[in-house]
Amino acid sequence: MISFFDLLKNRIDVKSVPFSRPGSRLALSQYFDHSSLYLHATERLIHFFPGIESYVKRMPFLEELTFIDANQQPLDFEIISYPHVLEFDTRLGTFRFLYQGEHTICIQLPHNHKTGIQCRVNALEWSASQDGGVITSYRFLQYSTNGTVLVNQLAKEAVYSSFTFLVESGSESSILFSIAEDIQTPLKHLPWKAALEQARLGWQPWLENIPEVAEEYQPTYTYAWWVLLNNMFSPKGNLKYNVLAPSKKNYIGIWLWDNALHALALRHIDPQLARDQIRAFLAHQQPDGMLPDAIFDDGIVTEIDHPVRAKVTKPPILAWAALKIHAIDPDIDFLDEIYAALGKWNRWWFQENDPDHDGYIQYNHPFSSGLDDNPTWDFGLPVETPDINTYLYIQMQALMEMATNLGKNEDAQLWKTRAQILLDAMLHFSWDEEKGLFQALYQEKPLNVLTPLNLYPLWTGALPADMVEKLVAHLNDPAEFGGDVIIPSVARCDPTFDADCMWRGPVWANINYFFIEALQKNEKKALAVKLRDKTLALIMQNAGIYEYYNANTGKPGSRAAPAFGWSAAIFIDLAIQASQEKICKNNM
Repeated sequence: MISFFDLLKNRIDVKSVPFSRPGSRLALSQYFDHSSLYLHATERLIHFFPGIESYVKRMPFLEELTFIDANQQPLDFEIISYPHVLEFDTRLGTFRFLYQGEHTICIQLPHNHKTGIQCRVNALEWSASQDGGVITSYRFLQYSTNGTVLVNQLAKEAVYSSFTFLVESGSESSILFSIAEDIQTPLKHLPWKAALEQARLGWQPWLENIPEVAEEYQPTYTYAWWVLLNNMFSPKGNLKYNVLAPSKKNYIGIWLWDNALHALALRHIDPQLARDQIRAFLAHQQPDGMLPDAIFDDGIVTEIDHPVRAKVTKPPILAWAALKIHAIDPDIDFLDEIYAALGKWNRWWFQENDPDHDGYIQYNHPFSSGLDDNPTWDFGLPVETPDINTYLYIQMQALMEMATNLGKNEDAQLWKTRAQILLDAMLHFSWDEEKGLFQALYQEKPLNVLTPLNLYPLWTGALPADMVEKLVAHLNDPAEFGGDVIIPSVARCDPTFDADCMWRGPVWANINYFFIEALQKNEKKALAVKLRDKTLALIMQNAGIYEYYNANTGKPGSRAAPAFGWSAAIFIDLAIQASQEKICKNNM
């Protein structure tokens, strides 16, 4: 059998995908137009760079990292990539880049040459030693070599300083960079094979249990696992567990519903790690029961001041995700651990997001929906929408099941009753018989916009048959949500539809996943399989795995983040589902 590492040879494009390792807060990328690299510290660092979104515009920790010859001239390279190591072929031989732990980078040098690296760094202080030195910035950069140092120089400039480190290498020489809050003394140079093996073993704990899938899914499936695990952060600060970020380049930190969706895949290889994605948010539950929108090392996000100032969270799907984990790896103690906290979160939604006390819940901030720029919010806020009420119905159904498993029969009956009351409110306030869909309401008036949010109550699995047929008709209509590339995040016929603009038209794997489950609940198996297969095909037809996809072409959105976590997680879970179905058919 071909190994995980060989399957991914040259699959990782470091021009668009940050190269990291599970747990690390360092990520390497290549510039698009020349043989040079840059290194990001994948932290928000708001104490150095004020503002929770300042990291988006922050310059790399190291810029223009270039391999050089004896005359300090840059070396062009061709990259051979593996999950655990990058090989840079140059006219002097091969440089290798790998991680020697979470904080330390190892650059293995070509044998018996005068060579090294140049880069630019925002240096505040610098001190040299016989075999390296320390550069002080917003992190300490400690460096050393086990070769012979020829040039060790920092040329101070206004903002970024030019750093040159030229070495006469032996048969197994390397340069180590440690980038951390503290100085690591001493840096330990390992034999080459030992360093490569250590880098490989950094992935091993999660790779041993990866389920097999059908051959047609294998290349993208293997890459999806790399994407998911590459985005892992180890515990630090507010991050109390090993957690998975959406991206180590575009979205630093963790987001609530991203964590729930990452758990869908993680449950197949490490149920404990999957559960920790839920625990990470419950660790920061607010006194009123609210859960944060996002968490990062040095902060949590519970309120945002744009486009309006309001509390911000994300859709309540943690209870649903917990039961997904429980279905594969039952753990009654975990359900008991999280049950009260999730119940408290559910109460927060009804206490703080229903000011008219009609039982139909609203969003006070568009970001709480996760669909930040969807045209549903163009008319003003707050908005009562079918999706948040559907999420809450799903959550209360999950809490009912948890209560049953925990022997809390009175609680179970109460959750069942509350879920039914909410469903009745949805039917009363937002069902439009003529249009055959559920309306979003602003100031108690229906909004004239058509998005998948209008079809969300299909997911309850509890609607009358005639409503189900009308909602499914919208999904099938190529003028609305049907067609070759589905499901667009705004109906194609809607005047606001933009096939490429984030939540104003593109296809998102998570929305597709919810509707696949909705169709399965309503015994629309053929359509569920069609949507599942189209979702898998959409992701497979592209070289990478992206945040969202153009609803006309199926190509990545022009501003979509590459190596995106929940797209990878959903591909993994759907590929496993589809493969298990194929096995069942073959055994019949």
